Amino acid sequence: MLKKIVLASGNVGKLREFSQLFNSWDIEVLPQSEFGVSDAEETGLSFIENALIKARHASRISGLPALADDSGLAVDVLDGAPGIYSARYSGEGATDARNNSKLLEALKGVEKARRNASFHCALAFVRSFDDPVPLVCSAQWRGRILDEPAGEQGFGYDPLFFVDNEGMTSAQMPRELKNRISHRAQAMEVFEAMWRETMLGADLAK
Repeated sequence: MLKKIVLASGNVGKLREFSQLFNSWDIEVLPQSEFGVSDAEETGLSFIENALIKARHASRISGLPALADDSGLAVDVLDGAPGIYSARYSGEGATDARNNSKLLEALKGVEKARRNASFHCALAFVRSFDDPVPLVCSAQWRGRILDEPAGEQGFGYDPLFFVDNEGMTSAQMPRELKNRISHRAQAMEVFEAMWRETMLGADLAK
């Protein structure tokens, strides 16, 4: 039975979220930094492909099962941009502020009705670097892009991402609300169901 999993990320927030998910199953989630794993080169053309690349990379170096996620923002009128390039949308040395400024410039003059967008999150789990049947899933969170930032919470494009059902941006939401309805929260819910059926079911059958 699995006891340890490597998280293919150096993000402290992600480590905390996944640690909470696996805690009840007595599985320890370790950051890839503990094994000297550098960031993988994300050469995929989709969130799922990049998540798999990162998971296989971390598993190959650590020798342990690995979990990775890849996420970003897709704007409908921009044909899905910034997409998989969300974190580096404004080029080398990109920052949240520069990425947001570039997005607003790209949407300059675009009316409210055409500013629909979605946050995407893909998760990939591999038992080994060459696992032929990895667990993969994805989820999206629909909203629209404002013409100016609002809110101080969150990170990335959160201040521009307005969720009509909640009447506020992702950056204005209380953390507990965002952690319940976001793209990552939805993906983790799907992943948990897959894990219970595939991994826990296999352990119980032994």
